[in-house]
Amino acid sequence: MSGEARQAVQAVLVRELLTVARSRAYLGLVAGVSLVAAGVLAAGGGVEVGYVPAAIDLLLPFELLVPAVAVALGYRTITDDVDRGELDVLETYPVPPWAYVLGVYAGRAIALVGALGVPLALAGLYLSTQSPPDPTTLATHSGVDSPVLFVRFVGLTLLYGLVALALTLAVSALAWSRRTAIVLAILLLGSVAVGIDLLLLRGFGAGWIADQQLTTALAASPASAYRGLVFETVLYVAFDSESGYAAPAASVAGLLAWLVAGLGLTVVGVTRRN
Repeated sequence: MSGEARQAVQAVLVRELLTVARSRAYLGLVAGVSLVAAGVLAAGGGVEVGYVPAAIDLLLPFELLVPAVAVALGYRTITDDVDRGELDVLETYPVPPWAYVLGVYAGRAIALVGALGVPLALAGLYLSTQSPPDPTTLATHSGVDSPVLFVRFVGLTLLYGLVALALTLAVSALAWSRRTAIVLAILLLGSVAVGIDLLLLRGFGAGWIADQQLTTALAASPASAYRGLVFETVLYVAFDSESGYAAPAASVAGLLAWLVAGLGLTVVGVTRRN
């Protein structure tokens, strides 16, 4: 990366962070995620049992919540720059589209990590103070209920969020108006959360996907890839069978492929507007 490109990335990143920091909506977003996490744990009793039961309680809500947070943070980002004429201004500087996209993504990614990571970190801290004196073994299995497992859950959740954010920025770059961006963002939210899963299960039910191929095929869905990795690396200690819930390598590859595809489409969309 050249010095000019690096400076462009840094400048756009700082601009995005300042934009988010000045937004009261962002504070509301963090508060909303925190309330959801606290409510789920209180309702599920995870605070009285341990880290793995807490992850079990949080998994389904966060499958839906993470894409929603990503959409809230990114669906207008590039569309607004177009409306304000900022992309036209960037054409007069030696700033390649990929550097602009990388700066936007990095700034919004930091905001997303804060919006999701802070509430989950607070949940983990609370769990550590509320656990029983000897919370080493789950009643349902002989696995160790370790805080490391909850940290894995947080890490996978953030990865899922970063993938959803990349896809959201692609929507923002490809949309031709703010109204279109809203519609496409809603469609993206439904597709990432449940739509792709339903298509894959439909294919399985129709016989297009063999039984032994299902776990690998589900890796093509961001939500299923995330869910499978959580089961394989976090929740396995709570079940009699310690593996077979997903294809871990395929799931990681699937998430990374969606991440790269999202950023690539964003660069294409920005280049088209220049």
